[in-house]
Amino acid sequence: MDRMPERIDSKFRYVLLAALRAEQMMRGGRPKIDMGVKKSTRVAMEEISNDLVDWGMGPAEEELIEEEEELEVEA
Repeated sequence: MDRMPERIDSKFRYVLLAALRAEQMMRGGRPKIDMGVKKSTRVAMEEISNDLVDWGMGPAEEELIEEEEELEVEA
């Protein structure tokens, strides 16, 4: 890993995203860049570093609990 992408908040998330993207490619997903490299993990890491993979974090756990409580009150 040469550098950490700015959008990624931790090394763990970076590795997790790269692993998920590499698995997509191993199952038939097409790479978003042509690196001439056959290893899907390396391609996935480069795609994430270049912001070619869309990802997002969901709402915080507290927000989900509040929404569920509001729905229960309305029902």
